[in-house]
This record gives sequence, structure tokens and C-alpha cells, in this order.
Amino acid sequence: MAKITRALISVSDKNGIVEFSKQLADYGVEILSTGGTAKLLREAGLTVKDVSEFTGFPEMLDGRVKTLHPKVHGGLLGMRSNPAHVAMMKEHGIENIDMVVVNLYPFEATVAKPGCLLADAIENIDIGGPTMLRSAAKNYPDVTVIVDCADYATVLKEMKGSKGAVSPATNYGLAVKVFQHTAAYDGAISNYLGARLGEEPQEYPATFTIQVKKAQDLRYGENPQQSAAFYVEKDIAEPCVSNAVQLQGKELSFNNIIDLDAAIETVKEFEQSAAVIIKHTNPCGVALSDTPLSAYLKARECDPVSAYGGIVGFNRQVDADIARELASTFLEAVIAPGYSDEALEIFKAKKNVRVMQIPLLGEYDVQGYDLKKVVGGLLVQGRDRGMVRAADCRVVTERTPTASEYASLDFAWRVCKHVKSNAIVFTNRDQTVGIGAGQMSRVDSSKIAVQKALLPTQGTVLASDAFFPFRDGVDAAAEAGVTAVIQPGGSVRDEEVIKAANEHGIAMVFTGMRHFRH
Repeated sequence: MAKITRALISVSDKNGIVEFSKQLADYGVEILSTGGTAKLLREAGLTVKDVSEFTGFPEMLDGRVKTLHPKVHGGLLGMRSNPAHVAMMKEHGIENIDMVVVNLYPFEATVAKPGCLLADAIENIDIGGPTMLRSAAKNYPDVTVIVDCADYATVLKEMKGSKGAVSPATNYGLAVKVFQHTAAYDGAISNYLGARLGEEPQEYPATFTIQVKKAQDLRYGENPQQSAAFYVEKDIAEPCVSNAVQLQGKELSFNNIIDLDAAIETVKEFEQSAAVIIKHTNPCGVALSDTPLSAYLKARECDPVSAYGGIVGFNRQVDADIARELASTFLEAVIAPGYSDEALEIFKAKKNVRVMQIPLLGEYDVQGYDLKKVVGGLLVQGRDRGMVRAADCRVVTERTPTASEYASLDFAWRVCKHVKSNAIVFTNRDQTVGIGAGQMSRVDSSKIAVQKALLPTQGTVLASDAFFPFRDGVDAAAEAGVTAVIQPGGSVRDEEVIKAANEHGIAMVFTGMRHFRH
């Protein structure tokens, strides 16, 4: 552990840099810097040497060339344990640089601004910064490199305990972080520029680069013979399973994470208090009510057999009454935006139940892509943000839905979005009655939904995630007592389907939008 004697500091994000540099100076570290960083440190009373003075070569080309010099990169890359390197550095007057503190031009923030011009984006591509970072990281046994201001405290703590030195193990971790950071930085540039190869910007770039961070290793994948890990995106603003915190319970499994995602995404559809029970990624019961407890009890009524061993999601805080009810049956996990202290105490008696808390459901932007892996490739699409109100849909039958039916159709359509195709959902205005999911035939989904219904289907409404290709689905719905249907429309047999609805006195609306889910 060699003592740090010289540090090169040049940062765009100046958060904490003055305090950090002052403590380096207390250890007798010489500080090299450039531009705005040097000015800031001098104004804070620190002694700073300009990089141009260190190299004997002026900054030029509007600051594009300032650290790209052998005295900088020789000082970073020279191996202190290699006599030939040491001799060559001495011969050419190259001094060691033991620490690099650099963060990069804000490329992603620049291109995210409305109306960003290509020229502005290009100017915010950092060249010298990534080059110094990579040089320092490559020589991590001899050089400490910091790209994240969150690491200042860690480095200072180690220097305090070792008389101004940093261990190779710490340096290695910091070096890995550098390569992760520069890979993400280059990926953002590649994505942005790669979407601008033609005359007009494209939504999807010529190559697609995404970086995700490992949150945890998993015991196995969907099946015990498969290995698995869970990776998450950085800076997630939207409440979701990826930024949920596990408060108690067994380790999460691959299948748990998929089902927890399905649970929370379903209840996020509703402003009213909602509960959902998920089994194998499909809802087996969804309900709305004035209280989360009532919503859960109504959701469970839909299919209590399938609810056993399921995963429950809420869009409201879980209190003691809900916790007691949940603890009365076998569940894999619960996910919600909060829990009362008493509820958490009750869950402790069920130590294996995974209790997950997401950030509060307030205002947030729906961001990112939906990715689906196939062997040898990746499908990338925008997330399904579409939703229409039943009252805004086109009435295609002789009878218009009543106000009560419109409310039921709204609920059914939002639930249907989260059921695997072919999806058929029977509901009243705030409770699922029967759900048919994942069948190869739409009429089979209808029949299964009726067969599984424990509650009366008479007077319910029906939602279908895609159009009815034949009238048989409507005939089956009528036999079950359905009074109104919401579906996308668009079949070559729409007239036949509409005719069937009119024959049965069913009101039908077309959304013009479908929600396939695979």
C-alpha cells in the first residue's frame, strides 16, 4: 500500500469535491486539476497545480486537448513494481499520479433535454475523462481511481487508517466500477448516435446497449436445473419490483420476482384501493373496495383454491387487520407501498412469507423498454402504456351500455391487460368473477372463465384482450349471463360478432386497442 502523493481531479459533478480535496491536502497530497474544477478548488483556498503546468503543454482546441499527454498517461500507467517502467519514467521526466478523481461530461442529461441538437450532444462526449479513467483503472495496483462521489468517504476512511494509502483490494473494486461506468457511458453514446444514422432520428438504434446491475444471485431459475440472477436498471424512478425492499421472509426465487412484478403492475392500474392475487403470473382474483382488506377478501372470493400459495399485491398500506387475514392462509409473498408496525409484527409469526415494500405510489413517469429474450436475439418494444375509458370507446351494438356497465367494463378492461393471452375476464364493477387465461382458443378461455367462476356470472361484463374471431365467444358469454362486452374489434367477422351481440341484447364497445400478453 503505497502512500498517495499526487491526485488529478477534474469533475463535472462537483458535489463533495471541495471537502474531499481538502482532506487529501491534509494528507499532503499534491492536487492537479483543470478548468472549472481548478477554479473551484482555488476559491476554496486549496493549492492547485494546473495540468498544463504539470505537462508543460498548454490546453488547446477549446479545451478538447488538456490531459491527453504522455506525462499524464505515463504517470497513470507506469507500473511502480516494474524497474523498466520506473527507469523510463525517470528518463522522460514523468512523475507518478497516484489518484484520479474524474466524472464525465453529462451526456445522458444533455440528450434528455427537449430539442437537444446533435452538435450539443457531440460536444458533451467526454474524451479525456474516460481515457484517464481507463488508464488509472488498468493500473489499479498502483492507482486509486474514483468515478463516483459516493466513494469519497470510503477512500478517506481507508486513508485515515493507513496513513494516506489505499489498498489494492479497494483499488480493484473502484477499477471495476470505472469499467462499468465507461461501458454505460459509451453505450448511451452508441444508442443515441446509432438512432441517427438516417435522415430522421429512429426510435430504436442500429445497436442496442443496456446496462443492468446485479441485485442478487438466485438459488435457481424457473427450474432447479437452471442457474439465475436478478439484475436491475439504474436510477429507477417508477415504483416497481426492481426497487422494492424485502422486509422479511425467505430468499426470493426467480418465479417470485416474476409474480411480484405481475402483482404490483396490476394494482398500479387503479386509483381506488385495489388488491390482486397472482398465480403463475396471472391474476386469479382482482378487486376494488373502500379498504385494502375488503378488496383482498373480494379478490380471494374469485378463486380461493388458486389463491392458496399465491402472491398478493396492494396499492395501499397493509395494516394489522389485513396482515392477520393474510397470515391465516399460505402465501408466498406480499407486495405493497407500506406496512404498519403492527402488521410487520404479525408477519413475523410467518417467517417464510416474503414481505416486499415498494416506494409510495405517487406521480411517476412510465419509463424504459419491454425486453423479451429469444434464443440468439432480443425483442425490444415500448412498454404497453395504452389505456382507454370504456365511455370513450365506440358503441357498435344497438344497445348502449348503462352507467353501471360502463364502470364494470372499465374495471374489466384494466384487469384484462394483465392476463395472459388469449385472455377473457368476467367481472362486475369492482370484482373479478371468472378469468380464462393463456388458451390457444378464445372461446376456450371463455369456457374456462365460466367453469372457474364461483360467483354468479349472471349480469357480469366481459373483457377480451383481442378481437373475437368468431361469434362463438359472444354466444358463450350470453349463455353465462353477460350483459356487456369490451373488446378491441378489428376482425374480418366483426359484423357477425356484433350481430350475435344484438341477438342476445348484449351491449358491446370496441376499444380500437388490444393488450396481448405473452
